Amino acid sequence: MPRSKSRRGVVSRPAGKRPAQTGRKKTPAKKTPAAVAPVVAGKKGLNVLFVGSECATYAKSGGLGDVVAALPKALRRMGHDARIVIPLYRTIDRQRHGIVFDRSACVHMGGGEEQWVGVYSAKLDGEVPVWFVDCERFFGRGGIYDEPSGEYPDNAFRFALLSKAALQVCKDTGFVPDVMHAHDWPTALVPVFLKTWDRILSPLSNSASVLTIHNIGYQGKYHASAFPYIGVGYEHFTPNKFEDFGGINLLKAGVAFADMLTTVSPTHRSEILTPDGGMGLAPYLNARSGDLVGILNGADYEHWNPETDSYIAARYSAGDLGGKAKCKAELQRRLGLAVDPKIPLFGIVSRFAHQKGFGLLMEALPRALNSMVMQVAVLGMGDQGTEHFFHWLTAANPGRVGSYIGFSVELSHVIEAGSDFFLMPSLYEPCGLNQMYSMKYGTLPIVRAVGGLEDSVRNYNEWDGSGTGFKFQQPSGAALYDTMGWAVSTWFDRPQHIQRLRASAMAENFSWEKAAREYLAVYEKAIANRKAG
Repeated sequence: MPRSKSRRGVVSRPAGKRPAQTGRKKTPAKKTPAAVAPVVAGKKGLNVLFVGSECATYAKSGGLGDVVAALPKALRRMGHDARIVIPLYRTIDRQRHGIVFDRSACVHMGGGEEQWVGVYSAKLDGEVPVWFVDCERFFGRGGIYDEPSGEYPDNAFRFALLSKAALQVCKDTGFVPDVMHAHDWPTALVPVFLKTWDRILSPLSNSASVLTIHNIGYQGKYHASAFPYIGVGYEHFTPNKFEDFGGINLLKAGVAFADMLTTVSPTHRSEILTPDGGMGLAPYLNARSGDLVGILNGADYEHWNPETDSYIAARYSAGDLGGKAKCKAELQRRLGLAVDPKIPLFGIVSRFAHQKGFGLLMEALPRALNSMVMQVAVLGMGDQGTEHFFHWLTAANPGRVGSYIGFSVELSHVIEAGSDFFLMPSLYEPCGLNQMYSMKYGTLPIVRAVGGLEDSVRNYNEWDGSGTGFKFQQPSGAALYDTMGWAVSTWFDRPQHIQRLRASAMAENFSWEKAAREYLAVYEKAIANRKAG
């Protein structure tokens, strides 16, 4: 079988074709429920309260924090009053962010327990009002969900308090939301409380709820001993609401009570309705499928834009890529790589988690480094075995692999700008944001065709150079290796296609405005569902 003419990216395949694993096959367009209608033009703006466990710039562990920060900003710019409630974690710098004391609040939990909390306030990016719930008992810790020794065992109690406190803040301040928008299992109790504690005789009795599922792999499963603290009747401790093999499942309860449900890409909406993709919740999601919408996340181009980025060595645009070469040289110097513009550089910025496909990377990278001319730049932390792997890979490949084990906002921007390709071989990926950032920086994503990666990246067509990245289907190290080889051979054999791919990628627009309009349609449907009872 002939090889690609460049031996620097070895890919065994028929000339002019690429491996079957890369998945050029077209998939049917995903349908969203027809019942979701656009917001009526000129209608009075909505009051929307976001309740989240994370919010970028204050506290963040993943994409959820980016959404909670960016979507309210987009809604406010469209004339809606969007606000945010998050915990005041010990790690949040109050002075730096201008966070000031607002009031105290008494939160009534189950069993007659009264929990007094402090309520602090600030404005995110000078635009979005944010309330912070201060409770040393639950949030005066070093982590959001866990610490190096493991997950906090009282997380069900911690985030039940946050969810209930969000309702109390609304009542105490007089801010009555048309919609309360909850995010993942930590705030999935918001819809529950609205339809139990605040169902009648409350200022919030008409407030609708939307629950966004960012990552269905995390559902908030805890011992049933937390149920009395939540404080809803035992008539709700049933398999279609809270009960899960004798324990409680907070996300399942949110699915049962929310007026509308969303997830963060159209493809992932289809995936979570299947037995494998739903991870135990597929029957309950299928029962609500008419109220489940997939909306692709947006990218915050105020923070991720090579034309304005203050973190990178040189700014650049699609019309003038000279700065990207300087960014690549700076990244190579910074991570101890050989400074050579001709060598294709692969970037990785990620949590070291099984979901992100690091098993595939551990299988493919040593083989690729042994057979291809390439470099790798890595930023991340998490699973200790993965951390040890990258320590070893760096030591075994001096000048070719550079890694930083930890987290650095600055370095994440440096890698996005300085890399030629970006690796995201996720086993599942509800949406993903780094592939969007990569495209804006002219860094071509190499992704597995799942979830939001499938929806946002257009596969390279070797015949005409169209596309915005490289995709593969099979969750195997061999498929990833072949696709990396395909990218390397394109780099050396068809440089004109690399330039066309970059231009197409940088022209993509994943701004939050489009997503915000889709969420507004969901909010209107949630309000209608709430009124219908």
